[in-house]
Amino acid sequence: MAGKFVLSTTADGQYIFNLKAGNGETILTSERYKSKDGALNGIESVRKNAPLDERYERRTASNGAPYFVLKAANHQEIGKSETYSSEAALENGIASVKRNAPEATLEDQTVS
Repeated sequence: MAGKFVLSTTADGQYIFNLKAGNGETILTSERYKSKDGALNGIESVRKNAPLDERYERRTASNGAPYFVLKAANHQEIGKSETYSSEAALENGIASVKRNAPEATLEDQTVS
């Protein structure tokens, strides 16, 4: 099953999206956006930048766990991963974003 972007609203009325792999696992979470158009532009930016390895910044959380950030060409953060148990798991997460994001469908949970 292909990946999908799930667009939703936060408790304070902002917009956020998650990229989910085919198995339903969240592999990337966006920043918060004030407008739906901003979030939709963020999704397009993820689709465009996900295949490019140079757009990923590998980081270490305060507890020592690895995670990554996906950045746009202008170096703005457009999404980040959860923390991983190992560097190998982090690399698998990046590979999953690269594989799923470009063709991921959109599930818009902001409309009724």
